[in-house]
Amino acid sequence: MKKITKVWLVVAGVLLIDQALKIWVKTQMSYGEEIPLFGLPWALIHFVENDGMAFGVTFGGAYGKLALSLFRIVAVGFLVYYLRFLEKAGASVGLLVSFGLILAGAVGNILDSAFYGLIFSESVPYGDPAVLFPAEGGYAPFLYGKVVDMLYFPMFSGYFPDWFPIWGGERFMFFKPVFNIADTAITLGVLNILLFQRSFFSSSHEPEKTEGTAEPASTVLHDTTTAETAGESTEVDADDTDTTANAGTKPNLSIE
Repeated sequence: MKKITKVWLVVAGVLLIDQALKIWVKTQMSYGEEIPLFGLPWALIHFVENDGMAFGVTFGGAYGKLALSLFRIVAVGFLVYYLRFLEKAGASVGLLVSFGLILAGAVGNILDSAFYGLIFSESVPYGDPAVLFPAEGGYAPFLYGKVVDMLYFPMFSGYFPDWFPIWGGERFMFFKPVFNIADTAITLGVLNILLFQRSFFSSSHEPEKTEGTAEPASTVLHDTTTAETAGESTEVDADDTDTTANAGTKPNLSIE
């Protein structure tokens, strides 16, 4: 199986799980309702929605919502292009999967923003669950839908000590944000790149010298010049030797 095929399978799997859970929560739970997971008080399915970015962060009202949705679409297009570029460049499976997770998370939240306002009725706090494809139409136009969040892990809470800067004496909770599978995929993809794909940030690599690789022209020229110079010296030495030898030999002046 090709590396890129594995990546697309990961993307499809994340999207399937993300959308299945969101649709179930949207149609089976009231807004604000909680369901404990595995009997743990700090692991909850807690249904909320947000207009903004990951982990419930908001961004500039209606115009900010539209700008964010358009930005996500552009980002997805870039990620698809960049994945193809990395594949052709021979990137590792780990790096490709990391970007695949980021892509899947971005697409998962885009689907909420783009289509959920069109296909669902509005979720009312502690009211009836939303209806899929309501007769009266959806609750928002295209690209103005809300992102469904449900994963909530308030593991512990307490108060900052009085000496703590800025938040001294205030109450804190870990982990307070409510998020979804798409947010988790984006976070895992980024963390995997930062922690385990450090070669991605290498600016340059010197090529290794392998057997049979031609030496730089400057080196060859230097060696050739040295050899020629040595050859000239040898010839000069030889001539000098012949001259010396001839000078030391007495001519034959015998007369018959």
